[in-house]
Amino acid sequence: MKKLVILFLLVGMIPVYVFAQTKKIKLESTNSFFSKNEKTDGSNVEFKYLTVSENWNENNGKEIKIAVTILKSKANNAKTILYLEGGPGAGGIASIDTWLNNPLRNTYNIVLVDARGTGNSLPKLCPDLGNKFLEILAKNQSSMADEQQKVTEAINCKESLIQRGIDISQYNSTSIARDLNALKTALHLKSWNVYGTSYGTYVAQVYANNYPQDIQSLILDSSISDIAQYYDQNTANYMTSLDKVFDACKNDPNCNQQYPDLEKVFYSTIEKLSKNPITVNVDKKMIPSGKFTYNAEDFKISIQQALYSKKLIQVLPLLITEFNHGNKKALSSLVTAFSGALGLDYGMYYCVSCNEALNFNSLDEFDKKSLNYKNLKGGLSFYRSDFKVCEKWNLGMTPNKSENDLSKLYASNIPVLIFSGEFDPITPAKNGLTLSEKFKNSSFLTIPAAGHVPGFTMSAMKIINDFMANPNQKPNFKDVLSDTKVHFVTGVKSSTAISNMSNSLNDFNLLFFTPFLIAITILLIAVFNFGFSFFKNKKEVVNAKLLKVLIVVTSILGIFIFIAFLFAINSTAQQNYYILAFGIPDKFNYLFTALWIFIGLTAISLLYFVTNFKNISNGSTTITILFSILLVGVYFNYWGFLF
Repeated sequence: MKKLVILFLLVGMIPVYVFAQTKKIKLESTNSFFSKNEKTDGSNVEFKYLTVSENWNENNGKEIKIAVTILKSKANNAKTILYLEGGPGAGGIASIDTWLNNPLRNTYNIVLVDARGTGNSLPKLCPDLGNKFLEILAKNQSSMADEQQKVTEAINCKESLIQRGIDISQYNSTSIARDLNALKTALHLKSWNVYGTSYGTYVAQVYANNYPQDIQSLILDSSISDIAQYYDQNTANYMTSLDKVFDACKNDPNCNQQYPDLEKVFYSTIEKLSKNPITVNVDKKMIPSGKFTYNAEDFKISIQQALYSKKLIQVLPLLITEFNHGNKKALSSLVTAFSGALGLDYGMYYCVSCNEALNFNSLDEFDKKSLNYKNLKGGLSFYRSDFKVCEKWNLGMTPNKSENDLSKLYASNIPVLIFSGEFDPITPAKNGLTLSEKFKNSSFLTIPAAGHVPGFTMSAMKIINDFMANPNQKPNFKDVLSDTKVHFVTGVKSSTAISNMSNSLNDFNLLFFTPFLIAITILLIAVFNFGFSFFKNKKEVVNAKLLKVLIVVTSILGIFIFIAFLFAINSTAQQNYYILAFGIPDKFNYLFTALWIFIGLTAISLLYFVTNFKNISNGSTTITILFSILLVGVYFNYWGFLF
């Protein structure tokens, strides 16, 4: 009887226990995470918050909210892809543009998640810390001063988190994996396909190891094979990738002709900037001082970041050369791209990095390996400083003495597709190869001429689609491997005016452009009006007719030049939008000549009008047209085409 009573009590406690384990989990709809709905309007997108415990071992503790965005497929009974962004500290929802019209959405629902501590998830940790780092890097000071100030700002972040009652020990890969398992349950899914990029590949591995029943297949794009070696190999990974670029340029006749001795130029630029840093003007909205000073360390990290992108790899020879020449206008434009690299929530970055990576790495080993590259003059201080940050960050915390055990995952039969980029400087192709050998059921591809996260191309997406449809069948890599060459950009007409004009068009301000558009409209009217009256009014004096001819020709040329520059900018952007930071291809050189002809004709027209004013019958109309022509010239001068 006593045993039955005990059994009854135990059975009765099961619902209570289950409720205690799950009562913190709530999935609720919320407003769009974007200030404007144009990103998702009419796109069948849902925005939600998943409420979970900050500490999964304390069910009565603090609650946090995980931001979730679901892009519904048009297909019936569609399966699901969970996308995990990298960082650590980057949110996945910010990449929504990549997924809205992605071909995978034809057959799959796409779930984007801002992991705890990132993006729109709450609480936010230190989302503005990256901006402070940018201000530090912008200063004209030594790497040691940069490092000391970076440590100070990072520890201020940590202290603010503690003061806000945030348990920073709970912001890690294992907690994220538990969040993802809870999300899958809340969405009433049995399993899903998981696509991880960069650090997201590590989260995906931890998740698949701890919850293998959740996983249909894994796609690991730019993978981390061993987080404990992530930092020690940093310099070697960077230089291995950069050496590949030097070799590729040397073996490309066009690149080698325009950029001979690229490797030598790279190292000579380090020498130059070590002695004479370059200070450029930037938008004060980005850096309050309005100045950014490039020293040797800034140059090295700029080139390293350029290796992330296939498009930037194509302009690397040009970028290195412009640094060497000290092209301030072009380097000013580069700061925007540089700031993008610091767009992480660095609170989350250090919660993860200091607890799961840096504590297994060694500053002495980092410096020792950097000595293998003497001309580099040390490893990248941008990463080296993280050792100093984590040394202080980990004070007063229980150190993590063992890595996550992923042996269950590697012993499983989960189908895995692994991508690596040939020139990836942070998660190199050897990572993908090493990881593929650990799995029992994997396929691995190094994508040629690509950098970090190379999977977002049409050919790669087709491979992913085929893989998820038949995960146990070896993918066909033929399309991706059909073009293995880097298409370096050569023959560029250097012009900072192109960058200025492109930025104006990209950030289109109606108030700024209204006078210009009115002027262009007046020129169009003048062409038809004066052209018609030229033939109709045969009795008009010769001086007046000559002025009309000048005005018509000048107007046509001004309109043509503006439209032609629009076409040149658009055409260049389609080829590689990074070229616009430096200029446009040489084939558009004629536009600069035409622009000076336009300025010359404008001056002649004004002079002719002044000297023949008495013979002009419709003086006020002519003045309006000439003013419009002059205004078009003023805009071109504002962009920097003239002076």
